[in-house]
Amino acid sequence: MKPSDFADSDDRQPVFQVDAFTDKPFAGNPAAVCVSTTPLDDALMQQIAAEMNLSETAFLYPLEGDGDPLEGDGNYSLRWFTPAAEIALCGHATLASAHILWTEGYLSKEITARFQTQSGELLASCHGDLIQMDFPAQPVHDAPISPGMVAAMNHADIVHGSRNDVNYLVELRSHQAVANLTPDLDKIAKLPYQGVIVTSAGEAPYDFISRYFVPAMGIPEDPVTGSSHCSLGPYWQAKLGKDKMLAYQASARGGELHIECTPERILISGQAVTVMQGELFLAQFGRL
Repeated sequence: MKPSDFADSDDRQPVFQVDAFTDKPFAGNPAAVCVSTTPLDDALMQQIAAEMNLSETAFLYPLEGDGDPLEGDGNYSLRWFTPAAEIALCGHATLASAHILWTEGYLSKEITARFQTQSGELLASCHGDLIQMDFPAQPVHDAPISPGMVAAMNHADIVHGSRNDVNYLVELRSHQAVANLTPDLDKIAKLPYQGVIVTSAGEAPYDFISRYFVPAMGIPEDPVTGSSHCSLGPYWQAKLGKDKMLAYQASARGGELHIECTPERILISGQAVTVMQGELFLAQFGRL
């Protein structure tokens, strides 16, 4: 199914499922990507995201030309929805979106994708087999480890606690402790944060590993999370004294991320694989 199949349609929209931060299917983090010629209604996007039932569904449309996704200079509106709510920043669904634009012929791989989002302009570009994304840094600062956090972590051996306006970051003593952690998701959902990032120093070849729990947003555990590395990058840069790091998110699916820290920005690189494609029949929704 090519972009031209949809260019003249007024009641259909392509939808793709992409596994991000992996070079093989059925690993990494799955995201749905919906490419339209014009904006969709907010309520409709939320319904589609709930129907897709993935950690995130990305919605994008071109901001140049006559609305034809086959034209323009790579400038797109991009929004992300979980099954329960819209979020302000998502790495793996951005990676999936850039992957679809290039692999499905919407953009030449020589053109940088420019996404206009709630978190400002995000850039994605091809670097060999990797897609590199330019994201804002979201550093954390030291924070008390509350009894509620200790209970939510099921009394795991917490080394340090940090937070920002979005997430709480918990460092555990070892990578085995991170991999084996079974947190209390009900307790996490009641904490005053979008989610909880759990991390530790890694085992070669990885500089650090992590997991990310977001039950309050309808995501018990996110398989591989680009946005959490906007905090993990600066955190481990300060601890390890390294600007470039290789990270692993130790979920059941698992995924690998190349991290480069620059002043105020984080460059996050990974691979992606398309596993499904289809079409949404918008006329049936009563809203085109």
